[in-house]
Amino acid sequence: MTYTVNGKTFSEEPDPGQCLRTFMRSLGHHGVKKGCDGGDCGACTVWLDGNPVHSCITPAFRADGHEVTTIEGLGTPEALHPMQKNFCAAPGFQCGFCTAGMIMTAATFTDEQKQDLPRALKGNLCRCTGYRAIEDAVNGVAEIEEAKPGHAVGTSVGAPAALDIVTGRAEYTMDVEMDGMLHLKLLHSPHAHARIVSIDTTAALAIPGVQRVYTWEDVPRKLYTTAIHTDHLVDPDDTYMLDNVVRFVGQRVVAVLADTIGAAEEGCRRVVVEYEPLPAVFDPVEAMKDGAPALHGSDDPFVQDPEHNILLEIHGHVGDVEAGFAEADVIHEGTYSSPRVQHAHLETHGAVAWMEDGRLNVRTSSQSPSIAKIKLSHLFDLRPDQLRVFCKRVGGGFGGKQEVIVEDLVSLATLDTGKPVSLEFTRTEEFTTASPRHPMTLTIKLGAKADGTLTAFSVHNISNTGAYGNHGGETLFAGGAAVAIYRCANKKYDAYSVYTNTVPSGALRGYGMTQPSFAVESAMHELAVALHMDPLELRRRNIVRPGDALVALEDGPDDVMFSEDGLGDCLDLVDAALKRNTIEGPAGDEWSVGVGTASSVHETAPPTEHISEAWATLGDDLVYELAVGTVEFGEGTSTAHVQICANQLGTTPSRVRLIQSDTDKTGFDTGAFASAGLFVAGNAVLNASNALRSRILAFAASHTGVPLADCSMDDDGVLCGDTRLTLAEVVAAGKARGIRFTEARKAYGSPRSVTSNTHGFRIAVNRITGEIRVLYSVQAADPGVVINPAQVRGQIEGGVAQGLGFVLTEDHHVDHTGTMINPNLRNYRIPTYADVPRTEVILVESQDSVGPMRSKGMAECCINPVAGAMANALFDATGVRIRELPLTPDRIFSTLLEHQKTVVSAAATA
Repeated sequence: MTYTVNGKTFSEEPDPGQCLRTFMRSLGHHGVKKGCDGGDCGACTVWLDGNPVHSCITPAFRADGHEVTTIEGLGTPEALHPMQKNFCAAPGFQCGFCTAGMIMTAATFTDEQKQDLPRALKGNLCRCTGYRAIEDAVNGVAEIEEAKPGHAVGTSVGAPAALDIVTGRAEYTMDVEMDGMLHLKLLHSPHAHARIVSIDTTAALAIPGVQRVYTWEDVPRKLYTTAIHTDHLVDPDDTYMLDNVVRFVGQRVVAVLADTIGAAEEGCRRVVVEYEPLPAVFDPVEAMKDGAPALHGSDDPFVQDPEHNILLEIHGHVGDVEAGFAEADVIHEGTYSSPRVQHAHLETHGAVAWMEDGRLNVRTSSQSPSIAKIKLSHLFDLRPDQLRVFCKRVGGGFGGKQEVIVEDLVSLATLDTGKPVSLEFTRTEEFTTASPRHPMTLTIKLGAKADGTLTAFSVHNISNTGAYGNHGGETLFAGGAAVAIYRCANKKYDAYSVYTNTVPSGALRGYGMTQPSFAVESAMHELAVALHMDPLELRRRNIVRPGDALVALEDGPDDVMFSEDGLGDCLDLVDAALKRNTIEGPAGDEWSVGVGTASSVHETAPPTEHISEAWATLGDDLVYELAVGTVEFGEGTSTAHVQICANQLGTTPSRVRLIQSDTDKTGFDTGAFASAGLFVAGNAVLNASNALRSRILAFAASHTGVPLADCSMDDDGVLCGDTRLTLAEVVAAGKARGIRFTEARKAYGSPRSVTSNTHGFRIAVNRITGEIRVLYSVQAADPGVVINPAQVRGQIEGGVAQGLGFVLTEDHHVDHTGTMINPNLRNYRIPTYADVPRTEVILVESQDSVGPMRSKGMAECCINPVAGAMANALFDATGVRIRELPLTPDRIFSTLLEHQKTVVSAAATA
């Protein structure tokens, strides 16, 4: 067969049945990405004779005699296609994994298609941006600015990797080929709970190309937790790499290693496993009852009540809640539930391992290579110097990659065989074996005086941690912070993290706060209605103010500090915006319009220990080198770190070379989660940059004999009084004296600040079909001092889009056997371009932070108020309260129908 790819013609025979995506990648065109393998996401888009196609569902043989263009052939960093320029300038990406496919699609648009982007972009998904930036890129709207020397902070500079991303040259985890690489595939349990009686690997090992078949008897028999935190003791050691007891449908049972993916998959099909099914329980309330099937034994000291499947229970209180309810004029009580939802980052979990100079190297999509290294060292009894873990660019995370769930098996196979080994999850595996958000059911009880003053605040939370406890305890603690947003003398928080025979839950943007925020803000709205008070006014009267303690689980000291009323400002700004934008709904009597708001506060770093170290160096090439362990997966920390460094060294971002997320080349970093990539690692960068500046100035002062106070730095040198030394002269003089200009500094996640967010929606609801149309969306947020305005806006827009999926469409459906029935992007339904309205973003700039340059991270907290605001708007429009997510049209229709029947019945009785 003859192919022309990016202008080069050659003869090549693809494998039988091979799709065009894998064929292009085998030829080295790694800009063609895998996000779904089902034609759902568009990350693999290429041109076939100039027409965009999803290469994952296009057979490779169909390109015979035709011209294929990949992102690498569209343009180069030196000669960009106009659409590539637009995506740089907008910027139209965050993690960038979808960007090549987006550009390949958008570059073919006619003017007519640009006027109908909901249809034109229906085949391309983005999980990061919220699509506004992509729309701007398509239409040539630019936001990127050039920074002046020493003034990078506060400027919308572009990401360091922008050119590589838009040209397909940015390396992601699986964009690597190695001679002799072997491939792992996994056999998953069909049972929710079973004991493995026997495993027959004979037929699998007979498959040509199969090298090894690993069972629970072939792996280290060590209990550990897959969750990533600096202190592993906050999570239960309840997991084996492979086990002889399976506790959820999808749990890995066998790993097959082969020369090809196809051989490994066939090997999995040939393994014969005999199971002894065990009783299963899927509902956490049922799991806590006497006589329920017990998932775990009592050998883990962190499991509080194994007989009742309770991993952890928390009971915190302040004051006397019962006395508070006794003095209340109005009491509201309601139960609110939210489902299991998935991160749906377009890059699935993956890792590659190999031996080099006697050391194990692991290239992974982790959010924390430093902690992954510690876990692998523990599992395989390796000294730290025997192991390197690193990341290239990571294609989205949102907390889903705050786990070690692929690195262990590739390490096992490489240590066993000495050969390179790769493991990449399919999209189905992502849905059925990775760790989604915890389903929670919260009962909120509020008491208030007639003037709206809260007298009692009680929260009862049941969290479904699934089959294993990774993040189960920490998210439960985080959820307790939901009671901190309002002042009340009497508070109570009772919470349970419960094992069930379902996929283990984990970390997801908002980390334990998103579900309680929905419940608390819905309950506050209902209380306001009962008090005949405006919901925003009720919040104003009760929100925490500067000087108040953030009282949550107990009335004790903490390390959280805030001195400015960011939350009050957010409330006022959203109130004004909603009154200013009174957009009318669609015509017709079946439509009703409603307005809803919700707020949240979020601590800027986790309460558990968070550490980061940064190294700043003036290189011999006169470029500042910044090394920091934080991973970049779309949250924008790389850009912010470079800006902070450039700002302090009096230069521009282009003069800073970033090295990151490599345990051989950077210092320790707990990980990029909980917005700590900016708050903690950013402080480390600030400290190291300031230390390097001080070192350079002190040397220049000594060298010139000018007082230090009279020395300052500019873009290319040091001015000492009337004498100016170029950086070249500084480096040369330093070498002559044996001095190297490099500094390392650490930062810790304490003390912490508070971010605040208020969201508002104006929506129209069709009372016949249950359809919701967003007429206006606005979020006010307090990010402290803004490092990069475009990035802050983009993070909020992306968080709102993800929040819309949480409240309206996304539901990880599990049937009566514990099996997920919609394990693909087409049926799971993350928001598309057509589903996401533009959100007006209003920033409250404050000095209320101990973060770098007094900034606060925005990637985490922006999702929290979205669901509550939407639920409250729905109630305002219809008079009907739905307390269970998602708010799908069928659920809205059914609830409205039942409400109407009740009204009619009551009228007839009267």
